[in-house]
Amino acid sequence: MLYASDFARFSERFNASVEEDIDDLPDLVGRLLVREVERRMRRNLSRGYRHREDVLPRVRGRIDLLLTSTKRLLDRGEVACRFDELTLDTPRNRFVRAALERIARLATNRDLAHRCRGLAGDLGRAGVSGLPSAHTYLVKDQIGRNDAEDRFMLALARLAFDLALPTEEAGATPLAKPDRDEHWVRRLFEKAVAGFYAVELGPKGWSVRPGYVLHWPVTLSSEGIEAILPTMKTDMVLDAPDGRRIVIDTKFTSMITKNRYREESLKSGYLYQIYAYLRSQERPDEIASPWNSATGILLHPTIDKSFDETATIQGHQVRFVTVDLSQHPRTIRKSLREIAFQCLEDSSVARTGNG
Repeated sequence: MLYASDFARFSERFNASVEEDIDDLPDLVGRLLVREVERRMRRNLSRGYRHREDVLPRVRGRIDLLLTSTKRLLDRGEVACRFDELTLDTPRNRFVRAALERIARLATNRDLAHRCRGLAGDLGRAGVSGLPSAHTYLVKDQIGRNDAEDRFMLALARLAFDLALPTEEAGATPLAKPDRDEHWVRRLFEKAVAGFYAVELGPKGWSVRPGYVLHWPVTLSSEGIEAILPTMKTDMVLDAPDGRRIVIDTKFTSMITKNRYREESLKSGYLYQIYAYLRSQERPDEIASPWNSATGILLHPTIDKSFDETATIQGHQVRFVTVDLSQHPRTIRKSLREIAFQCLEDSSVARTGNG
């Protein structure tokens, strides 16, 4: 969740915080959220406008003539008004307050939990209500140039809510029991791997492009083929500083199956898919095209077992590899790094051998 969240975009703060504290994620997020909220409160939180309708002793905004007349407010020296008010009680700030209260319940460190509750109280005294913000509003919320400093705080607040997922054990926090959404878990793994490589490799000069759409090299076609031709979309494409390209496709089911003779074999559909990605993008007329020697990786999560096999097929190295999610977090990070760098080493050896 840490790597899949928007928090991963802030690479400098991310790397400085994660290296030592990733084992205790709620406390890590809580410490960062508290620090960021305190910093934003010192510099003044972002304000926003909200629409209000009220009866006032003076005119403010627009007059509601119908209400003023029917209730004869002018006889009492009052007028019904409709106006926009600048306030701290915005959906964004309410969301942050709710995140602080959520982390206060999740954190194992008592001092941290106390600081979270204290900051939530400070926001309340500043005028931020405890009403939860609608998730749909926050999804559509566009952060402008003038309040760009809210991005990091909101990324941490979103992660605080993502962490509040039920485990298999009973706890003190009341939560609705969700369905087990396999699609959500698959997307989480895909986004986490892409976020990891963006954070780890981006500062080293790599280009990391998640959800990369490929186009079929169609030259002649019938009129209706475009409407029915399936889309090719890789989970991510990594470009190394030296120009070499790696295509990664994540899967969440076993890559091994048993045939009718009860012998193990790779799932043919997975192999056909990565093969199509690599071969369809070749550029025979462009010698320097990175697609001509691109490496393909099928990456699967696993528990307490590992699998790592490689084959070179028509000039493309294809690697079938797993990452064991039952390992220590630092070991998982190390494994993911090695998967990328090992592919570059192997492709260098292959090039030398071919030469």
